[in-house]
Amino acid sequence: MQKGKFITFEGIDGAGKTTQIDALEFWLRERGLEVVRTREPGGTPLGEKIRAMLLADDMCVAAETLLFFASRAEHIERVIVPALERGAWVLSDRFTDATYAYQVGGKNFDPAKVEMLETLVQGALQPFKTVLFDISPEIAAQRLARARAADRFEAESREFFRRVREAYLDRAQRSAERFFIVDASREPHSITEALLTEAQSWI
Repeated sequence: MQKGKFITFEGIDGAGKTTQIDALEFWLRERGLEVVRTREPGGTPLGEKIRAMLLADDMCVAAETLLFFASRAEHIERVIVPALERGAWVLSDRFTDATYAYQVGGKNFDPAKVEMLETLVQGALQPFKTVLFDISPEIAAQRLARARAADRFEAESREFFRRVREAYLDRAQRSAERFFIVDASREPHSITEALLTEAQSWI
């Protein structure tokens, strides 16, 4: 059986991930591959309950981080690992890089504590590839304003998202072999073309 691959998608809110995940999912299914589409926080019934709390309820950054990893533990156990073991491709809208970007970069949470939780919850599990949609906070904010009412994270300041973006780029530099960085300010069709060209090397 062909081994499945775990692909994650990251970027600040408003980067336009959803459209491109749609395109990659369709492209993979056209090639006869099983695709499991999921997201964090969420992906399981328990994870979706945690997601609702995280997006709506004010809480300290330690509680926030612990809830993200609680959702992630359930997600890995119930969805990600079983899918990979049967040879499926898992496409996840966010994973642990988001915790480093938002909680460590954006909110100055202790990275050593996140590393400890990452080891505890994930073990050796890491994405095969991570697509980072890089965009300025200014452009992202304009897109969000046209799209929907902001949740608790989307309502953060431009300075917060500047720190998140810098943390993402730092993660990408540290794990260059895993990350594929996309200029998310480009037209969607151009981004799709670049993504699918890159995806040819993953199969």
